[in-house]
Amino acid sequence: MIKILCVGKLKEQYWKDALMEYQKRLLKYTKFSIIEVSDETGNHIPTILEQEKVLLMKHIDSKDYVVAMAIEGKEISSIELSKMIDTIVVSYSNIVFVIGGSYGLHQDIKNRANCLLSFSKLTFPHQMFRILLLEQLYRSYKIINHENYHK
Repeated sequence: MIKILCVGKLKEQYWKDALMEYQKRLLKYTKFSIIEVSDETGNHIPTILEQEKVLLMKHIDSKDYVVAMAIEGKEISSIELSKMIDTIVVSYSNIVFVIGGSYGLHQDIKNRANCLLSFSKLTFPHQMFRILLLEQLYRSYKIINHENYHK
């Protein structure tokens, strides 16, 4: 099962529509869920990260393979991501991709992660990034199943 654990909610309808489309596509290949926790506010960044960490960690099981999305993470290709997923599912029943809030992820979550992954050195809006991740997961399953899509 693939779980996407993220801070904040999708607000605009076009992001929700994109999410629904990729969710429908992914369900052909794997069980899939998205868990949203509240986007904390305030002026003290360490406090915000701590509060978000507490909310996120409630949804991470000790048996999960955790991929923390972090700008300092390893950059890989779509083919490498598909190989990574194909390898992980042999040993783990859940792969959890964690997307932080405006200030990223608390260091404790990064330390818990089995892998730190980055899509780019660029900064993306969190709503857009969620869709990018979904598209790459869909692409990965198409590659794993030797189906046309990846070019």
